[in-house]
Amino acid sequence: MTISSNHKSSLLLLPIVAALGIPVSVVAQTSFKVQDIQVDGLRRIDPGTVFSYLPIRVGDTFDEDKAQNAIRALYETGFFEDVQVAVKGDVLVVTVIERPAIATVEFEGIKEFDPETLKNALKQVGISESQVFDKSLLEKAEQELKRQYLSRSKYGAQVQTVVNQLPRNRVSITFKVDEGKSAAISQLKIIGNSDFSSEELLDLFSLSESGWMSWLSKNDQYSRQKLSGDLEKLRSFYLNQGYADFNIENTQVQIAPNKQDVFITILIKEGQKFKFGQVNLTGDLLGRESELNALIEIKQGDVFSGEKLTQTSQNIEKKLGNYGYAFANVNVMPNIDRATQIIDLNIAIDPGKRVYVRRININGNDRTRDEVIRREFRQFESSFYDAEKIQLSRSRVDRLGFFKEVAVDTKPVPGSSDQVDIDLNVEEKPTGNLLLGAGVSSTDSVVLSAAIQQQNLFGTGKTVGLELNTSKVNRTLSFSQTDPFYTLDGVSRTINFFDRITDAQELSLGDYKLQTTGAGISFGYPISEFERINFGASFEATKLEVDDSSPRRFINYVSAFGTESDAYLVNASYVYDSRDSAIAPTDGNLRRLSAEVATPLGEQEFYRLTYQEQVFIPILDHYTLALNGEATLGAKLGNSSYPIFRNSYAGGIGTVRGFRTSSLGPRDSDDVPTGAPRRLIGNVEFFFPVPGVKKDRTFRAFTFLDAGNVFESNETVRLSSLRYSAGFGISWLSPVGPLKFSYGIPINRKDEDDLQKIQFTIGTGF
Repeated sequence: MTISSNHKSSLLLLPIVAALGIPVSVVAQTSFKVQDIQVDGLRRIDPGTVFSYLPIRVGDTFDEDKAQNAIRALYETGFFEDVQVAVKGDVLVVTVIERPAIATVEFEGIKEFDPETLKNALKQVGISESQVFDKSLLEKAEQELKRQYLSRSKYGAQVQTVVNQLPRNRVSITFKVDEGKSAAISQLKIIGNSDFSSEELLDLFSLSESGWMSWLSKNDQYSRQKLSGDLEKLRSFYLNQGYADFNIENTQVQIAPNKQDVFITILIKEGQKFKFGQVNLTGDLLGRESELNALIEIKQGDVFSGEKLTQTSQNIEKKLGNYGYAFANVNVMPNIDRATQIIDLNIAIDPGKRVYVRRININGNDRTRDEVIRREFRQFESSFYDAEKIQLSRSRVDRLGFFKEVAVDTKPVPGSSDQVDIDLNVEEKPTGNLLLGAGVSSTDSVVLSAAIQQQNLFGTGKTVGLELNTSKVNRTLSFSQTDPFYTLDGVSRTINFFDRITDAQELSLGDYKLQTTGAGISFGYPISEFERINFGASFEATKLEVDDSSPRRFINYVSAFGTESDAYLVNASYVYDSRDSAIAPTDGNLRRLSAEVATPLGEQEFYRLTYQEQVFIPILDHYTLALNGEATLGAKLGNSSYPIFRNSYAGGIGTVRGFRTSSLGPRDSDDVPTGAPRRLIGNVEFFFPVPGVKKDRTFRAFTFLDAGNVFESNETVRLSSLRYSAGFGISWLSPVGPLKFSYGIPINRKDEDDLQKIQFTIGTGF
């Protein structure tokens, strides 16, 4: 290209050959001062955008170098297919051809993925709606789609891209996909093992050869990530069995020419089996040698275990963290004697400096007040760092239920070696609910409900709720308000008002209707991090409606005490709760002892004691053993009778599955279950992930063993009198409401028992 000396009357074009990687050559005979800049060809892009990238301004001297720089700068923006620079008099004319915008990205033939998942993947390579279309990125996009399918073992997936021109300089991109079939693992083999069978080792893997259940679990679909995880499981297994020299020599993954069969061969070297020898703590032990030695989970003569070694290091670091040494370093140095197959350990401890917490920063609480969060903290500012208190503080904030995420980050203070800041980062979630719902259960049939609840009223942490529930059996209207910090010491206060109506005929318990209206107030006092005691009082007015067809015991009760009676109740309870979740616990205990007494101020005089114990034991990952025991004792006070509508019942979900709800225990002359003042319940459940479904503790399968029954006041409680059942079920906290399904098989049924093997509850909102 040449810039003519007579530039005022000639037109110079500089085509963009730089786009092809060819340097732009400009032979300049002269230069001139730019008096104006004109941009032609813009349709979507604002002229100001061009001027912001153009390295030439009005008043600059235009020459060969600046011409080349201008072309390169505009082309490198990625906005243009072509760029030309022309000179017309003292005016610099920039002519561009815009690249089209991507209007839509669509897929045809996809079944394996959700379209949004693929769109997000393509966005990473520059192909997404509203972005500028660059043809050079199409091949990358196709490769990314194929990579996504490779992660699902679809090695034969084919992708074809169709680009259609649309009006207003836009294009639509359609990816036509032939997914093909998923490749399956035809052979998974371990070579080099002698002390353990291949079957035993392969049981550790999540991957497996194709089987009759593979269509559900998809464990025969190869992925690099899954194989890496399985190899780590294999390595950990050998290290925990004493094989300190264990090594995975080679891993071969071969895909058959048909792209349908995968062959995996793993070559291992077991090595020798070692035992622990002497274990010595060295370094700065802070005068706590006996205390730190107690944390060592290793004994001389034990089989070498990498897991115990790691746990020992973590125990010591955690303990030092509790004393303020936030950055303690525990370095394990093994001394391996292969002749004797003994490993001596030297555990060197460097606690570093003891640090203080300078400041606790709370981030992300746009709605919740700082004080609501800070009152849950057990770590204080200007105090020694305590890892245990910090973790406890995080858990307490999380248990508030106001946040989606709660994370703690410890940061050193710049310029200080003995101070840290604690950042608590929260992500708030909506805590107000307006719910209109409908549901169905094996007990209540159709259920309609409405509830308004605000768990974090105006960010104060207080809870208010109004609930309306209706079914054939139970109709409830209630209002409650809870202030978890009624006093600065953490004393809680709850007030409630309610009106409940129970139609017993729908439960096959006889033709009578019970209405209870009342109000109550209670206070809770924390006595430790996991313990509370509660005291309260309430008033209940009970109305019992009977007719000639009602059970004789209710008719007799009304004749003796009338249709209406009052109860002035006082109650107290002790609660210990260390569960990791109140909704789907996997670890911890719940212990509850409660007493309720109806005082002589009302027509009803009685007492009722209840003790419940729940234990949740984690077994490996995603497996939980749950134990539950409950005993209830009710009796009259004074000369009154124990109110028959206060009886306890058993049978059905929550007590003994496989038997009809509330059907166990004594019966009257009409063969109607009467309930009884005393009840004994025991449950054992084993929760595990549903095969083939992503592991989620809110969606679990379980097996169970139930036992229970109710007993009259003058009846001896015998274990032989309990009813037993066993079965399986599914528990799911679904997006549309809680679901629990069980199939129970009675073990020792009697002729008079009513059975109901399939029982469920499900709710949904609309």
